Amino acid sequence: METPASKIPRIKLGSQGLEVSRIGLGCRGMSPNHGPPKPEPEMIKLIQHSIDRGVTFLDTSDQYGPHINELLIGKAIKGMREKVQIASKFGISLKEGKMDICGEPEYVRACCEASLKRLDIDCIDLYYVHRIDIRVPIEITV
Repeated sequence: METPASKIPRIKLGSQGLEVSRIGLGCRGMSPNHGPPKPEPEMIKLIQHSIDRGVTFLDTSDQYGPHINELLIGKAIKGMREKVQIASKFGISLKEGKMDICGEPEYVRACCEASLKRLDIDCIDLYYVHRIDIRVPIEITV
């Protein structure tokens, strides 16, 4: 029997075997600093409804909120981690209230560890740079 989840086509992303729904859910607008605040229970319900309909690719960043968006997604996917692929980003930091771009390896590792904790997961499926630090060779950042 065909379910709503089976109607969204899937696609391979890259060459490592990651497969995601062709339609993803960008979660940026669900957190403060990106429009008016939204009620968390409603946003969790929206994320879970999307997953139930076959959307498996959720996109976030440590800067959405900042940090609040990853916490929201972590709550929303609790108990259904095997159904979703998470994309998150790093590279933008705030220093003395101003935006800074950072690609130093220590910063990247610290951001990744913090994102894993906020998302309450063991692995981020697609982790990539939000802004490239031109002061650091990309090979060093990666």
